[in-house]
Amino acid sequence: MAVLIELFYLPPVSWFSVVKQQAPLMLEQHEHYQKGSYRNRCHLAGSHGQIRLSIPLLKGKHQQMPVRDVRIDQRQQWARQHWRTITAAYGNSPFFEFYKDELILFFEAPPPFLFDWNLQLVDWLFSQLPFDTNRQLSTEYNPNPTDILDFRRQISPKLNQASTKPYAQVFQDRFGFQADLSVLDLLFCQGPEAQKYL
Repeated sequence: MAVLIELFYLPPVSWFSVVKQQAPLMLEQHEHYQKGSYRNRCHLAGSHGQIRLSIPLLKGKHQQMPVRDVRIDQRQQWARQHWRTITAAYGNSPFFEFYKDELILFFEAPPPFLFDWNLQLVDWLFSQLPFDTNRQLSTEYNPNPTDILDFRRQISPKLNQASTKPYAQVFQDRFGFQADLSVLDLLFCQGPEAQKYL
């Protein structure tokens, strides 16, 4: 059965675990923007603990704005800062060198809309974690779908999602295993083996 889920910025491992188990995948594009969600933020492992990256959005965003209309505030140097943070956190991870040349291209020219940015990154991640998602975009907003598994509002920074089994992480010797970080953490630490952990 197909699954319906929101589109996030470099989604957490739990998001990919849900997506891998279901096909086809329906990404919700007709919802309203939700503050305090993974739509414009992600969590990484850092040398001083968990890092929370957040994409700045133009003023005017609110709970009633369609998610496709949310614009990124390009006046700020957020893309450069995010890339520097990712490089500092994962530069010494086993597989960072393998993925960095493709990934940096996204941070050099992000599109103006948050949804488009997230979609580009998720499509790239799908190509690096090769499994057939048969990705589609929703055609309308349905608050109570009956013919699809609705995972909207199930994955949130405010909820405590369980991750897949632990894997070796950077800085694990300092902080122990940190569950449900961005899938970038899994990809940079496990490389081609990442798919087995989802």
